[in-house]
Amino acid sequence: MKPNSFIKFLVGLCAMLACSALMAEAYPTRAIILVVPFPPGGSTDQMARAIAPKMTEELGQSVIIDNKPGATGTVGAGFVKRAAPDGYTLLATSLGPLVIVPHLLPNVPYNAATDFDYITVGLQSPNVLVVPANSPYKTVADLIAAEKANPGKLSFGSSGSGSSDHLATEIFWQQTGTSGIHVPYKGGGPAITDAIGGQLDALFANVNSVIQFIRAGKLRVLAVAGTKRSPVLLNVPTFGELGYKEVVAYSWQAVVAPKGLQPDVKAKIYKSVIAGLNDPQNKKNFTDLGYEIVASTPEQFVQYQAQEDQRWNKLIESRNITAN
Repeated sequence: MKPNSFIKFLVGLCAMLACSALMAEAYPTRAIILVVPFPPGGSTDQMARAIAPKMTEELGQSVIIDNKPGATGTVGAGFVKRAAPDGYTLLATSLGPLVIVPHLLPNVPYNAATDFDYITVGLQSPNVLVVPANSPYKTVADLIAAEKANPGKLSFGSSGSGSSDHLATEIFWQQTGTSGIHVPYKGGGPAITDAIGGQLDALFANVNSVIQFIRAGKLRVLAVAGTKRSPVLLNVPTFGELGYKEVVAYSWQAVVAPKGLQPDVKAKIYKSVIAGLNDPQNKKNFTDLGYEIVASTPEQFVQYQAQEDQRWNKLIESRNITAN
């Protein structure tokens, strides 16, 4: 290569690098879409709507919530997987589409382990075991005794087959050597309503979805399926304290993006989400409802996803759980 040509090549290369740096530095220059793969009103939607204003403030561009429900969250997740990895399309999701549904449904339109850049696990909330307020079962021991006396007879509701509360039920049965009737509903609301009305014997549910009914005396809580006591139920033991250390089930909400984000774009998104989670009013609202703020790093999230995926897959296979 001639000297002049080499100099022109270097000048051109520097210009390209400078242009790339400026483009990355300029992110974002337009609105960002935060897809929620579920209908409005649920836990994931609550997190997304709570953090979006602070993300907007941090990024200097609007963060718009776009609910795309369907196929237990895989429609919205598949949409985000197909989007350009430019930081303008993000996914706020629960654990379902990432570590449960891929083991239950055929032809999921993404590979949860390889098709996303993991930003952060924002929130988690343990499942709790509740019974109707007028239930004869005052403790977990009472319920287990009744199940053993009437195997396969007591009804346990859930927000749907393959949900975290359904899997919590399966872990409970597995670890206590009991069995019952699983009654799946189309969402947590109807299941909770029937539990309050006495149409169900018991129900595992995310603490944030039932805490108001526990406080109002409409449901009795027997135990927490967490590694520690819930801050909003400090007088309620964990299953571990009762001798069932494997009965642990958390629902969690997270933010991911299409695979291939530029590192500086990823860093800006992460910073904005963490700002939303740590906003004082958001923190108070979250903790009052029983959520625990996680705010993990992307690296921690990758490790956690792998652990959760392996754990739930093992349970689904051992218990022959299906999405039907």
